[in-house]
Amino acid sequence: MSDDIKRDDITKVLENWDYRLGRVDARRVKGGDGVEKLQLRIDLGLLQMNAQFRPDGKRPFGHPTLLDHFLIRLEKHREKNEGEDNDFSINPDECAKLQQEAIQYHHRSICNFELEDYEAVERDTEHILELLDFVQDYAVEDEIGQSFQQFRPQTIMMQIRAIGTELIAENNYDAAIEEITDAIDDLNRFYTEMGREELVDSSMEVHSLREWLKDVEIEAAEKKPMTQVEKLQHKLNKAIEQEDYEAAAKLRDQLSKLDDKKKD
Repeated sequence: MSDDIKRDDITKVLENWDYRLGRVDARRVKGGDGVEKLQLRIDLGLLQMNAQFRPDGKRPFGHPTLLDHFLIRLEKHREKNEGEDNDFSINPDECAKLQQEAIQYHHRSICNFELEDYEAVERDTEHILELLDFVQDYAVEDEIGQSFQQFRPQTIMMQIRAIGTELIAENNYDAAIEEITDAIDDLNRFYTEMGREELVDSSMEVHSLREWLKDVEIEAAEKKPMTQVEKLQHKLNKAIEQEDYEAAAKLRDQLSKLDDKKKD
C-alpha cells in the first residue's frame, strides 16, 4: 500500500472514536492548515467543517458565503433599477446550491450546540433563517421557496434552545421564559400561514419547546427567593409529611400571626 493511500485512510480515527447510536458526538480539532475544525461522528465516518465562515471553507465568487454573493447581486440590481427588485430572481440551480449551504450550516449548528458554543449556534441559525427568507422572496418558482420552509421549525427551535440556555446560565429566567414563549407563538403562526393548522400546538418542535418551558418554569420557581410566608409554609408541609405534629402546630401559629399582621 502506498504512503498516499495510508495517509488518506481514516480507519484509525474511527477506531478511536466510537459511533453511538442516538447520540450527537462532536469535537474541535486543529486542521493541518492551522484553522479550527469541527468534527461530527456519523455511522460510516465523520463530517468535518470549518468553525468559521462557510463550513466547507469555500468562498463562492470570492465572498464568505453564497448568500452574501446573492445579496450583493441583489443590491447591484436595485442600484440599476432605482431601488426596485421586482424582476430579480434566482433559478432552481442557484436555489439548490443555497440549500446545500443551509444544510452545511445546520450540521455545524448541531455540533456547536453539543459543544455548548451557543453564540455560534445563534450565528449559524440566523444565517439559515436569512437564507430561507431570501429564497422565499426571490426563487423563480414559488414552490421552491415554500419547500425551503421545511427547515424553519427546526432552525427556530435550535436557535431558541441556544438563546434560552444562555439566559438560564445567567439566572435570567424571566427573559428565557419570554423567549421560549415567543418562539412557540412564532412556530404556531408559521404553521397557520403555511396552511398546516394540524401542526399548531402539535408539531415535534412546539411539543419539545413546551416541555422545556415547563421545566424552566419549575426551575425558576425553585430558585426564586421565598417570602417569609412561603418559607414557613414549606416547613409546615415538611413537618406534616414527617408527621411532626408539634412542629406543625408551632408553624401554623407563626403563619397565623403573620396573617394577622397583614390584616392590621
